Amino acid sequence: MKVYYDNEVDALYLKLGDEPPEGVIEIAEGVNLDTISLNKIVGIEILDASKKLDLNTILTYTLELDKDLITQKTA
Repeated sequence: MKVYYDNEVDALYLKLGDEPPEGVIEIAEGVNLDTISLNKIVGIEILDASKKLDLNTILTYTLELDKDLITQKTA
């Protein structure tokens, strides 16, 4: 997943796939799903994003690593 935010227009886009969208489904005012055949979702667009969600939760991330997995690979 890739996350894009345009602060000039306050729009957030979550890219969920590499396929170009074939259609759009509006699920709420300013919230659109980009879809391909069989209604597979490949993207989510949120307009007026800062008014609809806390952008800090989307634009920051943490990684939790499994210590056992890392130990196995380095051993």
